[in-house]
Amino acid sequence: MAYLILVRHGTSEWNALGLWQGWTDIPLAQKGKEDALRAAESLRGIRIDRAYTSVLKRAKETWEIMKDALGIAPPTVEHQALNERHYGIYQGKNKWQVKEDVGEEEFQRIRRSWDHPIPEGETLEDVYKRIVPYYQEHILPDLVAGKNVVLTAHGNSLRALVKYLEDLSIAEVLKLEFGIGEAYVYEVDEKGKVAGKEIRAANPHKGKV
Repeated sequence: MAYLILVRHGTSEWNALGLWQGWTDIPLAQKGKEDALRAAESLRGIRIDRAYTSVLKRAKETWEIMKDALGIAPPTVEHQALNERHYGIYQGKNKWQVKEDVGEEEFQRIRRSWDHPIPEGETLEDVYKRIVPYYQEHILPDLVAGKNVVLTAHGNSLRALVKYLEDLSIAEVLKLEFGIGEAYVYEVDEKGKVAGKEIRAANPHKGKV
């Protein structure tokens, strides 16, 4: 049995401003650094053998803070397949201004739909089609070999992966929310099947810096 640990990046500077980030490379805010410390604290006592992260700064920073807090230095792989959903023409725009411009119905389709296209961007289905093959080819063999793996990524890339891991319907995955500062710990058996799940969250006071 091995652990697959999913962690959404900490709060970024654009999260705090309500701006759509997508592939824009935005660093963590101070609160995001505290979020990362809380996630790390929740994992004390679990051996971590390997880490994977997207190529975006906010995910990489989250993992750097976590591993430093835990005093570990496992091999780490960065890959674009783990990136956030690309929001195309909406990247850098204020979500609430977009909502005012396009209306509630279209806003919800842009924000949270499976296959509704956005200009120059990706759908959640597109994200699923890139992250699941990467998981199957690179991360799953580690887990089957008994290695515990941490993956720091983004709300939509993690949402897409969890659809696969938990065999969720489209309706179920669209409702899925990933908490910041939490760790989603999956038990994966020797055949690569999910055998259990636990959401870990440290005391908020443990994340102060």
